[in-house]
Amino acid sequence: MIRDKDLQSIQEVRDYLEQAKSAQDIVGKMSQSEIDQIVESMANAGRDEAERLATMAVEETGFGKVADKVVKNLFAANDVYNAIKDMKTVGIINRDEQNRVWEIAQPVGIVAGIVPSTNPTSTAIFKSLIAVKGRNAIIFSPHPSAAKCTAEAVKIMQEAAERAGAPKGLISCITQPTLPATNELMKHKFTKVILATGGSAMVLAAYSSGKPAYGVGPGNVPSYIHESADLEKAARLIVESKNFDYGTICASEQALVVDQSIKEKFIFELKKQGAYFLDENEKQKVVSVIMVNGRLNANQVGRSPQKIGEIAGIEVPSDAKVLVAEETNVGKEYPVSIEKLSPVLAFYTVKDKEEASGLCGQILAFGGLGHTLGIHCNDDKVVEEFTLDKPVSRIVVNGGTTFGGIGATTAIFPSLTLGCGAIGNNISSDNIGAKHMINIKRVAYAIREMPKQDEVSQKEHALTK
Repeated sequence: MIRDKDLQSIQEVRDYLEQAKSAQDIVGKMSQSEIDQIVESMANAGRDEAERLATMAVEETGFGKVADKVVKNLFAANDVYNAIKDMKTVGIINRDEQNRVWEIAQPVGIVAGIVPSTNPTSTAIFKSLIAVKGRNAIIFSPHPSAAKCTAEAVKIMQEAAERAGAPKGLISCITQPTLPATNELMKHKFTKVILATGGSAMVLAAYSSGKPAYGVGPGNVPSYIHESADLEKAARLIVESKNFDYGTICASEQALVVDQSIKEKFIFELKKQGAYFLDENEKQKVVSVIMVNGRLNANQVGRSPQKIGEIAGIEVPSDAKVLVAEETNVGKEYPVSIEKLSPVLAFYTVKDKEEASGLCGQILAFGGLGHTLGIHCNDDKVVEEFTLDKPVSRIVVNGGTTFGGIGATTAIFPSLTLGCGAIGNNISSDNIGAKHMINIKRVAYAIREMPKQDEVSQKEHALTK
C-alpha cells in the first residue's frame, strides 16, 4: 500500500517538474553572458555559505569533520567553478573552418540530481553549477539522512541564481525524500538526464530508469608503495588523504600494497604520521563492526578512529588519524578488504611489483572496478608497466588518491562525480562536468561528392590487375 507520505512526495516531485519545465524554457534561451553571471553568483554563494553548510551536514549525518566538509564545499565553489567558468556552453562553441563543421551547444534538459549522505552539500553545489552552466534545470533527491542540509544548499543555489536573473524553479530539492519520489523523478517524461551519486542500488535504479544516466561505482582503491618511493612523503600523503573527512570520499585509499623490502621502514613512517596499527585482537574487534548482516555498517562510516574504537570496544590513542590492519586475503570474509568509507586501511605485503599487480587487481575486482588506483613510485618505467593494464579510470601517482582522484591536486577535471567506465558499469570514465550537461549539434557543409558507381568499378578493376 502506498502511504500518504509517499503520495505527497510524488506530488511534490511533479510540482517541481512543472516549475522546472517552465524554467528550462526560459534558461534555454539565455545568452552565454547571462548564464555565466548566474553561475558566478551561485559559486559566490556556495563560497560564502561553505562553513554553515558543512556544520549542518555533520550535525545532521554524523559523518566526517566540519573543517574538511568546508574544504569540499569550497572545492565545488572554487575549483569546479574555475574549471567551467570560461567554458562555452551556448551557441556555436567550435568552428572547424577547414572541414566546414560547426558545433552548437544545446541543453540536455531537466536533470535529476541524486545526492549521497556522505557529501550532501558539496555534491549539491557541484551538480547545481554544472547543470546550470549547460542551461539546464535540476531537481535534487537528497538522502533521507541528509535531507535538511542538502535542501539548504539547494535553496542557497536557487536564491543566488535568482539574484542574477534566473527563473524560479530552476533548482529545487525534494523535501520529503522517499523511494517512490525518487523513482518518479528519475522516470518522469520531463526528466532528461540523471546525475546519480550514491550507493550501488541507487545507481542501478538510475540506469534502470530508461533515462540517460551518469552514475558512479564503488571505489575500493588500492595504493601500491613501490620500493623506490619517497616513504616519508608517501606516508604523509596517504594518512592525510585517508583521514580527510574520515574517509567519506569514494576515491580515498582502502588498501596499501607494500613491497616487502621497505615494509618496516614504511610502517615506521606511517606511525610517525599518526597511523595506529591494530594488533590481532584489536583487528578482529574492528573487523566485526565494519559489516553488519553482510552489508557495510553505516555506524562506522565517516567516524573518527577513536569513535570506531569505541564502537569496537578497543582503546585508540587520541592522536591516531587512521587505523591500519595487516591482511593477506581479499573477500567478504575479510571486511577490512572492502570499501569502508572510514579511516580504516588494510595493509598487504608483497614480494615485488608483479605480485602487487595481481593483488591490486583482486582488490579492484572486489568492489572497485573502473574507479581509482594509487601508486607511490619514483621510477617512471615501473609506473608505466604497472598502470597500463589496470581496470581503473584514474591513477594517482605520488599523491593521496582522495585529492588526486577528484582533481584537487592533479590536472584531472575537478569533479565530485567520478565515472567508472564500462568496466564499472558506467557510461563514462570521465570526471563528470559541465561538458556532460550539453548536447552538441553539428552543422556540416558538404565538402566532397560521393563517387559515381562506374568510377568505383573502374578503381576496383584497376586494383585487381
